[in-house]
Amino acid sequence: MRCCGAHAGACLLLVFAVLLLPMQARAAERVAEVKAVVAATNGIPPIVEKRMEKSVNAIAEQLLVGQELDGLRENVPHCEAVIGQVFDKVLVGYTVDQVRIEVGITSTVRLHLVPWTDCVRAVKVSIAVDGMPPAVESLVREDLSGVSSVFDEALCGLPVAATDWTNGALKRALESYMAVHLPEFRPDFDIAIAEHDVAEVQLTVYPRLPVVRTNDLSMRSDTVPNFALLGHRRLMQDRVDLLVGVPVAFVSRHRIAFERLFADAIDAQGDFRRAKMKTHVAIKPAERMQVMSRSDTARYRLRLTGWLDIGRSENAGHRREQDIVLRLHAGQMLSRKDELFLQIDFMPQDIDWRWELGYGRAIGDMTAQVRYDIRDRRFILGADYRISPVWLARYEYRFADRTAEAALRYKVHDFLGIEYAFSRQTGWVRLVGNF
Repeated sequence: MRCCGAHAGACLLLVFAVLLLPMQARAAERVAEVKAVVAATNGIPPIVEKRMEKSVNAIAEQLLVGQELDGLRENVPHCEAVIGQVFDKVLVGYTVDQVRIEVGITSTVRLHLVPWTDCVRAVKVSIAVDGMPPAVESLVREDLSGVSSVFDEALCGLPVAATDWTNGALKRALESYMAVHLPEFRPDFDIAIAEHDVAEVQLTVYPRLPVVRTNDLSMRSDTVPNFALLGHRRLMQDRVDLLVGVPVAFVSRHRIAFERLFADAIDAQGDFRRAKMKTHVAIKPAERMQVMSRSDTARYRLRLTGWLDIGRSENAGHRREQDIVLRLHAGQMLSRKDELFLQIDFMPQDIDWRWELGYGRAIGDMTAQVRYDIRDRRFILGADYRISPVWLARYEYRFADRTAEAALRYKVHDFLGIEYAFSRQTGWVRLVGNF
């Protein structure tokens, strides 16, 4: 019997506990989160609205979060009055007209504002780019083409008296825009209210470090003598110097536009147009920037080279005075692969000349030639094979003295190559210069 009584008592306690749980849960319900909604007569600029809601949210959280819902419902008028009074003291350009709290675990605080008399009717933005040349400034302005929308969203419809109050929110919105569209520059702005309630904004952007400090310009050609480009070096140097003081990251982002700008400048010169020259510029952005300009023509081949043979034996097909040779190659392209050319060799040690007429054809990485030696009245067969950008194999056979010559050449840089050449009788080293 005692056992049964004990079980009955336990069951009774369990029933009471179950019945009381909902009441305790309801009594323990408190505000966990606050959501602020701010509206005004004639609306509020979006950027300003977000800042206001953030400010109201901070005030309301201090007052409401943690309060029991039942107690808050009884105290709603007092809380509404406190929120309105506190926010009204920090607010400029608006007056708090109404505050309404919707009580819940997530409580909503709704404020309605009335603007003061005059409001901004239009925004006019003027942009200044500090210390940049016109070509760079043009690209900066393209990147800033949509910046007016930032000021429109912050200022249009805003009471004139509230423009200073919004500077912080406007600055953050502008920095967010710059981070996406022009991260290499930092902004600064001033706002003045002109006649007819027009907000005149003066926006100035300044370059961020690092910037280009010096540049190394190289000009090369594979189809005309490199010294022929010297007459245009000043022009190209002036164009490249435009980037001194420009942020490195900006040059990198607009690299293709700058490369095209520099190439077009030199290709527009009269002699380049007549020769159908086409320039390709490659920029490596850095504080010490490297610029490589290569100008070539698809119509002509004009090359001046020279070489010095070291350790070459004298024999029937070669005299010691022929160890130093200057060669002028002047060709007309008949097609993209076919060339008709005149080749002149000058041996300065004995003031001797050799004239050759020739035809060449490109076959993949190989160029095959047949030349006619006007003085010896014999043909010469030749072929060059490009193994890699720095390695070249060549071969030629001269019918006049029935000698064959082969060589393997290494390109040290654009102006100098070194090769080992050999014939049936001997081998030697040749230094090759490209002028």
